Amino acid sequence: MKNITIAGRLTRDAEFRRTPNGEPVLGFSVAVDDGFGERKTPLFFDCSLWGKRGEALTPHLKKGGSVTVSGDFSRREHEGKTYLTVRANEITLQGGKQEARKADPEPDDGSYGAGDPNPDEVPF
Repeated sequence: MKNITIAGRLTRDAEFRRTPNGEPVLGFSVAVDDGFGERKTPLFFDCSLWGKRGEALTPHLKKGGSVTVSGDFSRREHEGKTYLTVRANEITLQGGKQEARKADPEPDDGSYGAGDPNPDEVPF
């Protein structure tokens, strides 16, 4: 078994399905930058998450979202192309939706701490 941890962006919305035997599986693809500068190219990983966790995560894994995925890594060749796959053990959502942040801004009351300051306390 080869374990890998990748961090990148979802290339499409996650797709939840069940196998003919009724096993739940969530499929998604993650793009990860490889290299730097003008030589930066994306690597694409086809990922799967088996079990009930996949069903629960489906509405949260949308195209463009940032994720970190850890799991068993494999590679296969088919018709001259290399396919990289990860059978996920753990998925972490990174950040949140920009729309949600803009829609629910936190109130700014000008204070930085909790409660009234005590004049006897020195802040340093």
